[in-house]
Amino acid sequence: MSLQDKLDAFKADFKGGKAPFFAPPEIHPIMERATTELIASGQATRALAAGDIIPNFILQDQDGNEVSSAALLEKGPLIVTFYRGVWCPYCNLELQALNEALPELQRYGASVVAISPQSAVNSRKSVRVNGLNFPVLNDTRNETAAAFGLRFALPDYLVELYKNLKNDLPAFNGDPSWTLPMPARYVIGMDGVVAYSEVNPDYTHRPDPSEMIPVLQKLTQPA
Repeated sequence: MSLQDKLDAFKADFKGGKAPFFAPPEIHPIMERATTELIASGQATRALAAGDIIPNFILQDQDGNEVSSAALLEKGPLIVTFYRGVWCPYCNLELQALNEALPELQRYGASVVAISPQSAVNSRKSVRVNGLNFPVLNDTRNETAAAFGLRFALPDYLVELYKNLKNDLPAFNGDPSWTLPMPARYVIGMDGVVAYSEVNPDYTHRPDPSEMIPVLQKLTQPA
């Protein structure tokens, strides 16, 4: 089953209120409105894309170790996924899929990192609950996401919904702003140039890890 098949199945269960999921049906139009508006804003088209050079970043992983994009790129291609947090089931399914694909990705010398605005304790939870074998980096105040063109502010009506659902992002992220990154996946060559990008303002849609294999093959084949 592809990653998108798993995401679609979860979405159907969530909207259908099937156990163990229950959410008032009135929340779904509100969430869908926010997604529609983010798509219409065109922000995704202004994010970093294939052919762009990434901004270098140095972030702490879940254990407080510094991780440098420049240092990782000295070893081989770099795969970066931006996600919302361990509270997001769609994000967790994506992280699990990346972890399953990790041995194949590493065959091409690629490093994988996930970047989220959540605090270190929640990044450790991400690693633990998803059984991850790659680091989860803490992007305080979504500053790296902003440098990639991914940070956006939640509309007021969505903030109120999140509060009602007890999804307190300021507490979760250690940041008073109600901002999130658009989910995004990048494959970056050793020269720092983006070879593959997938940015989707609809958080229920994520590319399958298999899509990156041809990109990695091209990056690592002899000149």
